[in-house]
Amino acid sequence: MTSSTYRFTVFTPTRNRAHTLHRVYDSLCAQTFRDFEWLIIDNGSTDGTTSLVESWQRDADFPIRYLFQENAGLHVSWNRGVTEARGRLFLGIRSADEFTPDALERFDALWRTIPEDERAGFSGVSVNCVDEHGQLIGTEFPKAVLDSNSSEIRFRYKVRGEKSGFQRTDVMRDFPMPVVEGYIGFIPEGIVWRAIGRHYKTRYVNERLRTYWQDQRKISSMSGSSLATGAMGGVLEAQSLLNDDLRWFPYDPLAFLRTGVQYSRCSLYLGRSLGAQFSGLQSWGARLLWAVTLPVGWLRQLFDRHDGR
Repeated sequence: MTSSTYRFTVFTPTRNRAHTLHRVYDSLCAQTFRDFEWLIIDNGSTDGTTSLVESWQRDADFPIRYLFQENAGLHVSWNRGVTEARGRLFLGIRSADEFTPDALERFDALWRTIPEDERAGFSGVSVNCVDEHGQLIGTEFPKAVLDSNSSEIRFRYKVRGEKSGFQRTDVMRDFPMPVVEGYIGFIPEGIVWRAIGRHYKTRYVNERLRTYWQDQRKISSMSGSSLATGAMGGVLEAQSLLNDDLRWFPYDPLAFLRTGVQYSRCSLYLGRSLGAQFSGLQSWGARLLWAVTLPVGWLRQLFDRHDGR
């Protein structure tokens, strides 16, 4: 484990995004707050990303650390980034996006608004995002400043859309992304955010500090061709929600019914038996919800196979 040297580690996982990575670089060059490093984990790019980043390392007035590895999946890159980080606060950004010039300064200031004697109970700060046209993505938080957690924000307050924020690096190290040997497909980051939220609060603030380019967004829904590379992630996400977040069912029953369908649909797609699905759920409430939604999940995976997804 590395020691803390900077206030922030700005982390970018990338793969063949040399044509968009300059957005992150340019926005970091413009930052008004300079106590940060940029950590890039390259998952096997073949498009000249290496030479591009090397040129930036020679020119930039801030540290850029570039680690190349064979493609092992975004989740593995994420875990390596957390392990390698030298910043006390860990701020992720996709290789297609950009920050406002005052983003790091505002993140630092917002963290400091939490009383020092209370910060041990907080993991980080989260804000809103806009798209490439400057339009808010999703919905704002219900208050200008709200101390809450990922599950409450989603299920009780029905907040939707892409958000941006940082977490304490020491907290992130306690909650790694799940890794399945040999699997390099998509695993939803929400698994980690909800796990952290069961132990820590996040300060949610209605500011807009990041541009999220929607024309480059990662397809993460369990539909179309994404199921072939995301079914395992779908199982892990659904299992986490059903096992650990079922207390939020009264706030958003439909979301949990969809989760039950996702669990059986993705499990059956992967060839997991009904017994294995049953054993993967830890409460009778979760098992009942799974049983009720199983026929729909079974039908969905039949359509998936018919469509060749």
